[in-house]
Amino acid sequence: MEAGERSKQAAPDAAAGAPTHYDLIELLFFAYRDFVADPDRILADYGFGRAHHRVLHFVQRRPGLTIAELLDILRITKQSLNRVLKELVEKGFVELRTGTRDKRQRKLHATPAGLDLAASMARMQGRRIEAALAPLPPEAADTVTAYLAGLIDPGERRKVLAQLGPAPRRP
Repeated sequence: MEAGERSKQAAPDAAAGAPTHYDLIELLFFAYRDFVADPDRILADYGFGRAHHRVLHFVQRRPGLTIAELLDILRITKQSLNRVLKELVEKGFVELRTGTRDKRQRKLHATPAGLDLAASMARMQGRRIEAALAPLPPEAADTVTAYLAGLIDPGERRKVLAQLGPAPRRP
């Protein structure tokens, strides 16, 4: 049975009468598990976890990001971020710089070591994405992007997509 056929045969949700799509739910769980597995192994060498990966990813992608902006992106508490950020700073992967206009502002920047670590994890995940897209038609990347964007809360979708910047095209 093909994935599309399984999705059509999803178990009905008794309360709403709509299909539950257990197959897609489980595929997302398994895809995420394997998508983060390679970075998890690298992070373990530093005593880091997935929270460190998320922080480092966004700091590397958005140099000068403020702590408030990072909290908004990650939707975590300041206390959770402080622990992770402290470790990344102490181990030399992230640095805090004072804002040029507002001296109270703390801007986050990846150090050269942080850039290298973030890039190595992104390359691993990028290879996994490319391998998944390779057997599909070229327009599949746009379909996958639209599908993933559709999973984001509607009130946040436009903001998230604006932060992505232009999507690179597959060769």
